[in-house]
Amino acid sequence: MRIFIAFDLDDAIRARIELFMDGVRGLAPDARWVRPESLHVTLKFIGNKSAEDAEEIKQAVSRIPAAATEIGFRGYGFFPTARAPRVFWIGVETSPQLVALAKSVDGAAAALGVPKEEHAFSPHLTLARRGGSSTPRWRKGDAPNHSFQQLQEKLAAISPLEFGTMAAREFFLFESQLGRGGSRYAKIATFGLT
Repeated sequence: MRIFIAFDLDDAIRARIELFMDGVRGLAPDARWVRPESLHVTLKFIGNKSAEDAEEIKQAVSRIPAAATEIGFRGYGFFPTARAPRVFWIGVETSPQLVALAKSVDGAAAALGVPKEEHAFSPHLTLARRGGSSTPRWRKGDAPNHSFQQLQEKLAAISPLEFGTMAAREFFLFESQLGRGGSRYAKIATFGLT
């Protein structure tokens, strides 16, 4: 099973983002847009694991003490750069609690053999992808492209994006199930925040 640990979105935040996506999707018609029901804030991507490994990870993560936190959704950007964009994303404001939780989750998974993150925690919501690579980092050979040009022009002309703030009181172990039309995510464990 392919698993990851993430926050789900409040319905109100998801609805605002879906409305925004409906309004701008036509400005990047060649991009693959994420289904709104699939939006989540990833704390740790784990990858393919057996059911037994997933249970061990679930047990380890359930022992992490963590406080509830607020998560704000505002701003946008492009990975790897605005001149050579492959991924369009919405910003997620971090708090010390959110950063600490991501670090604790990474440590708990590493203790079970999952490689530690190489880069600092940088949460975001991916809205659209262009190109075959799932990695948003710069690659040799990346050149300027115009796949998101109309979208970039529209976003530059409007006020800053603001989708609201939610109180995060729980996070989840998700299973990613590949199927027609992309991945679907199923919650297989819930972890409460105090």
